[in-house]
Amino acid sequence: MSKPQTMDEYVERYVGQARETLDQLHALAGEAVPDANVAIKWGHPAWVHPSGTILFVISGHAKHANFTLTPSSRKAFDAELDGFDTGKGAVTLPYGTPVPRDLLARMIAYRIREHQEDGVLWM
Repeated sequence: MSKPQTMDEYVERYVGQARETLDQLHALAGEAVPDANVAIKWGHPAWVHPSGTILFVISGHAKHANFTLTPSSRKAFDAELDGFDTGKGAVTLPYGTPVPRDLLARMIAYRIREHQEDGVLWM
């Protein structure tokens, strides 16, 4: 199977709950940062600020999706991420569970502000 070149090609690889979760994340990202470009980075969709800096990445896996942004952006929401598995900059979203739209939208807004006002680049 060839590597995806677009968001559409990326999500076409998934079915069922995985596809639903990735579609929800894609829609949320489009609403939260409509002026960002979506590019495939490291094989996964990345939302890129008009300045060229990556804001966040989503990725699909066997049993979950990851929503990944800078460690500082993720850390700013530690108190609200209780109950989620997290990594350096990632939040794990198990398939079949509701996507925390409000929380992720606020995380995206934080990441945009962090980049635009504080100059924080991608990892």
